[in-house]
Amino acid sequence: MASSSRSRWTWLVVPMAALAVWALARGGAGSTSPPVSAPRTASPNASPGLRPSAAPGKETPYEPADYAGPVRTYAEKAGLNAQLLMAILYNESYKPHDPEWERAWQSHKPDAAFGIANMHRAAFDETRQGRDFAARKWEELPDDRPLAVEAAAWYLHDLEARLPARWSAPYTRDELLALGYNTGGGNMLAFARGARPGSQAQSYLDRLHDNWAKAGDAVQG
Repeated sequence: MASSSRSRWTWLVVPMAALAVWALARGGAGSTSPPVSAPRTASPNASPGLRPSAAPGKETPYEPADYAGPVRTYAEKAGLNAQLLMAILYNESYKPHDPEWERAWQSHKPDAAFGIANMHRAAFDETRQGRDFAARKWEELPDDRPLAVEAAAWYLHDLEARLPARWSAPYTRDELLALGYNTGGGNMLAFARGARPGSQAQSYLDRLHDNWAKAGDAVQG
């Protein structure tokens, strides 16, 4: 996820308060009637091509391969390997990507990441400057999945711009960019100079390798 420090497992220990908020938003287990809420309208700036989210109170099924179109489009615009961008979406699919769940969790943990690419507010606000989505807001990411893909593509583009022409570490460019996406640009440069990734970063890299083949199939399909 795009941030300077991350933990894949933090979300697993979900506080009861966050679960309660999510359950209330969804009507609660065993509820005999659906929750009453105002209909959610799409943002007038929503990305075209795919519906942003499911109807209120319903979990949106999520499969990264369903977003192969936006991945190819934004990877090409950002000058990236589409397979890398898709593999990162698979890496970041470990937690529920339901808009109500994300907002319930964020209400408890304000620095939580948003959207299918798990982007933090500071990373999004920095990345959007001067881009086609400069007027968009971080809060829109859970509801607009193509926007999340676009932001992730340009974040990776900006990370790549920081890489030196040559590095001593035995990592490919895509591996370093994935490590940068997970741990931040400063750590990415340290890894390029030969620093050894910690267990968290190594786990992220291992998952990238595990997801690499199916990511390739997804963007070619």
